[in-house]
Amino acid sequence: MNAASVPETDHEGFLRDRTDWNKTVAQQLADLDDIQLTQAHWQIIDIVRDYYSSYHISPVARVLVTLIKRQLGPDKGRSIYLMSLFPGKPAKLLARIAGLPKPSNCD
Repeated sequence: MNAASVPETDHEGFLRDRTDWNKTVAQQLADLDDIQLTQAHWQIIDIVRDYYSSYHISPVARVLVTLIKRQLGPDKGRSIYLMSLFPGKPAKLLARIAGLPKPSNCD
């Protein structure tokens, strides 16, 4: 794999092999949606990856908001904040960039 190539993904852009994930791959996946990952993005990515490590499931939208609110406070634990970082469907986009499986309730 060269520096510019993204590891193999499924038809929705989720990694086929989660062990291919690293911070460079995360940025490559984010680039596909024109997102430049900032410290604010990484805070959320780290929280979601920790959640996955504990529960072996990607958090759905409601759980994601609650999780972020609990760890980063009410200003960041809001859908509008998450959508500003991960536009569209934040839980789905975040899981994809974080190298995790698609949340169970996402289409």
